[in-house]
Amino acid sequence: MDSQHEPVSDSATRTRPRITTPITADLLRGALDLERTAHGLQPHRLPAWARAQSPDGQLALAEAQPSGVRLVVRTRATTVELDTLRTKMAYQGAPPRPDGVYDLLVDGRLAGQASVTGGNVLTVDMANGSSQTQEGPVGTVTFTGLGEQVKDVEIWLPHNEMTQLVALRTDAPVEAPPQQGRRVWLHHGSSISHGSDAASPTATWPALAASRGGVELVNLGLGGSALLDAFTARTLRDTPADLISLKLGINLVNADVMRLRAFTPAVHGFLDTVREGHPHTPLLVVSPIHCPIHEDTPGPSTPDFSDLEAGRLRFRATGDPAEQAAGKLTLNVIRAELSRIVQQRAADDPNLHYLDGRDLYGAADFAELPLPDQLHPDAATHRRIGERFAALAFGADGPFTVQPT
Repeated sequence: MDSQHEPVSDSATRTRPRITTPITADLLRGALDLERTAHGLQPHRLPAWARAQSPDGQLALAEAQPSGVRLVVRTRATTVELDTLRTKMAYQGAPPRPDGVYDLLVDGRLAGQASVTGGNVLTVDMANGSSQTQEGPVGTVTFTGLGEQVKDVEIWLPHNEMTQLVALRTDAPVEAPPQQGRRVWLHHGSSISHGSDAASPTATWPALAASRGGVELVNLGLGGSALLDAFTARTLRDTPADLISLKLGINLVNADVMRLRAFTPAVHGFLDTVREGHPHTPLLVVSPIHCPIHEDTPGPSTPDFSDLEAGRLRFRATGDPAEQAAGKLTLNVIRAELSRIVQQRAADDPNLHYLDGRDLYGAADFAELPLPDQLHPDAATHRRIGERFAALAFGADGPFTVQPT
């Protein structure tokens, strides 16, 4: 791998060269596409052909936020510097959102956290859906004191900030570490799977579950965009994986995009497409976690701006429970139908499984750890969901348990 050496002061008493290494696909995991920009590389979690099939700005933003994407190198470097250009979200009239976090893992263990400054700010007016972008400079995240031994270094990118990768500098050569033979877990879900309100990229519930399960994560959790889109199904079909999970339901309710008549064949079609590429892969369908505003009340959900100036955004359901009779979806309707569909198909597909999302977070959990905005779990709840998913999916008798050979 080509690199450039630049002498830089490393301490008060010595100088060590900085090595600039091109950021290439073999150094990245969790991204399905890399777009060359004027500044560097933009990781994407949907391929270009899929992005071209939807004009939705919400999806474009969600798939470009690199949840689960990490830069992985093997090196003796004691210092790692990564230049990035972030795009940070802001909401009109609300206090600034916290900076995105970069998690540093050394040989699989969290060894540091940092954020970058500068970058772009995308301000959204949730009252009318408009947005504007204020451009800013490239920033640098730096990790030092890593020790001179050979080690595997991972930098997990912020799950909630679009991140263009500009330059990688180290004080020792780097190489792409060999694949360790770990199984690849491909997961698709909503903003909860994306990591909304998680503390950091390795603290989203899928990242926590992947760590406990000893698997490589590819996270297609797409905030607001788990809508049974055909291009998402084809992306899952075409992505290599040893394990697949689909967490479906909440976005279909809070976006109010279909009725029960359309939902049932759409789920069948989604599963048919995934099975075209993965006919025998363990496939786990997960229904929604407990969410009181939509358990028996259809969508759409709408933002409640009453406490926005204090930094608190909440959501409320605007549907009428009586509309279920006309086919409007609620979480309980979706759970019942997903369970029925999986049971029906499992007769011919023994590797298809169902998990009730309330086993991950139910009514008792809501009483203890309520959803702060009525839709999204906080950091503590992400940990609980991740731990429970790992136990139920990767534990003894779970659908993702390693089968004896």
